[in-house]
Amino acid sequence: METTELLKKVRKIEIKTRGLSNQIFSGEYHTAFKGKGMTFSEVREYQFGDDVKDIDWNVTARFNSPYVKVYEEERELTVMLLVDVSASKLFGSTVQLKQELITELSAVLAFSAIQNNDKIGVIFFSDIIEKFIPPKKGKGHILRIIRELINFTPEHKETNIAQALQYFTNVIKKRSIAFVISDFIDSSFLQEGLKGEEAIKIANKKHDVVALQVYDQRELDIPSLGLVKMKDSETGRFLWVDTSNKKVREGYSKWNNIRQATLKKVFSKSGVDSVAIRTDQSYVKPLMNFFKRRGSRR
Repeated sequence: METTELLKKVRKIEIKTRGLSNQIFSGEYHTAFKGKGMTFSEVREYQFGDDVKDIDWNVTARFNSPYVKVYEEERELTVMLLVDVSASKLFGSTVQLKQELITELSAVLAFSAIQNNDKIGVIFFSDIIEKFIPPKKGKGHILRIIRELINFTPEHKETNIAQALQYFTNVIKKRSIAFVISDFIDSSFLQEGLKGEEAIKIANKKHDVVALQVYDQRELDIPSLGLVKMKDSETGRFLWVDTSNKKVREGYSKWNNIRQATLKKVFSKSGVDSVAIRTDQSYVKPLMNFFKRRGSRR
């Protein structure tokens, strides 16, 4: 992509997603992901109702009057985006491609993070780790992330979510918020008892993992269009499908329902929150609802 065209796209996404973050998401994000740790701030004289466990006995002895330690919430968090860049992201039947939706979601989360004074980092993955951008703060850092989201060309086409989660768990030592942004079209991840489920369980014990599933309506059901030549974008294989056959359409719908149910089961068993977002619908409402649900549990 030419530099001028790339800069225009970056600017367009920055204006839209930064505006949404400032006007809509920043407060909800803060409530949903405020720091859990507490750090020492100061000492003050004991007041009725203070917890006796907070008494600073050294200061109390020095002044011959009870003093308590005051703690404040640790504000700074590390936010990691685990972004699926496999070939299936290049599908979209109506409004936009999954890749375009993933880019906007990532940008909104990144701007929400810096509004909250958090660090933001990214792991791009296919069936290998394609690129790692370490967590940092600042607008320049976010604009770099957006440029990469728009213009990054992966080496591989297939998907390995478990490998991405394992890499993330190994490379990020401090507890962080991790958004896995993917269509979750990864057969090994969806098979119970395999390393996909184990990897997300381990990651969520060490960190706070959130799954953002991006999908297209045509991935849920097939319209009756007659004989259609279809291509698996990740493997490159072609297949002729008779979409006018009712049994074929019902079979596909049943397979997809089973896949979605298995995915939800994996998230539930792993204690991972998840949000499903369609390419032809606004992501604002599902993301806001998720932030509110998270905030209400704190």
